Amino acid sequence: MVLLKTATVAVFSKSLDRCAIIYVYMDRKQINVRLTKKQKEHLMVWVLIVVAVLIFSLIGSAVSKLFPRGGVVEQDKGVSAQAVELPASWGDLGVQMVSVGVIDRVKFDALYAGRGGLTASDKRFLETTVKGNIVVMQENAGLLLNLLWALGLGNKNIILEQGQMADPQYGGANRFASTGGWTLSRGDAMNHYNAHTFIILTPKQQALVESVSGNIYRPCCDNPTIFPDCNHGMAMLGLLELLASQGATEDQMYKAALQMNSFWFTAQYENINRYLEMKGRVPSEVSPKEILGKEYSSASGYGKVMSSLPGEKQGGSSCGA
Repeated sequence: MVLLKTATVAVFSKSLDRCAIIYVYMDRKQINVRLTKKQKEHLMVWVLIVVAVLIFSLIGSAVSKLFPRGGVVEQDKGVSAQAVELPASWGDLGVQMVSVGVIDRVKFDALYAGRGGLTASDKRFLETTVKGNIVVMQENAGLLLNLLWALGLGNKNIILEQGQMADPQYGGANRFASTGGWTLSRGDAMNHYNAHTFIILTPKQQALVESVSGNIYRPCCDNPTIFPDCNHGMAMLGLLELLASQGATEDQMYKAALQMNSFWFTAQYENINRYLEMKGRVPSEVSPKEILGKEYSSASGYGKVMSSLPGEKQGGSSCGA
């Protein structure tokens, strides 16, 4: 094997009766190399192999940049925020909720008509069986909030039936933002509260939902998800039920919950990350379970976080559809 140490090498072949001449220009000097016809054929095969390897290498590099592993699709930040794949599929839950009236399609469409209308992708969640895992991005995070809110409100679960929502001291479950604020149902929202069997959990899955929901807070309220008194809490309950029913582990549920809260409360979780960094911690190394706990994610906990960040004003998030 001869190594040609030169910046530019030009190779040309010219067919003869039984051989080819390859001219190699190196350092402005011409070297003639005679190859038999068989050698020429072998050379061409190797050239094709090298070219194919280079092409597939370039394609693989491009694909890995567009679709990195781990369920997160990084896009051009000037065009769109990242998309997150949740470990659960939506299936035909939207179709079911429309059919029984938890979602009144006329009211739902009217709401979004004032926001530019539902896209074809949005409509799939209401009209078809959506296969594959749910992909959340900034563009559909609000839609999924409302869909999960309807799911959490309408799905029959002991948390709604016997939990704090049913505590007589509050005057009835209809007095909360998560119920009275749901105006997109057919008829009164309480006609659908804890009334439909969209998701059936095993005793083990139910216990997991109760355990995890007792530790997940949101910056708009001071109650955990197991007391879903606002839309974000009710939507999170719906999400946890969906995840548990499809075999998600506790760690996966906490991770998905933090991802959704970060979409619904983007500024708040950016501030929580800044607070953690100020304390010398790396946000990505702090467990989702800890971040979602009362110390950081409850309204009171977030208030303390904000009081420690100089020059920052505490933001909020609407608890309506």
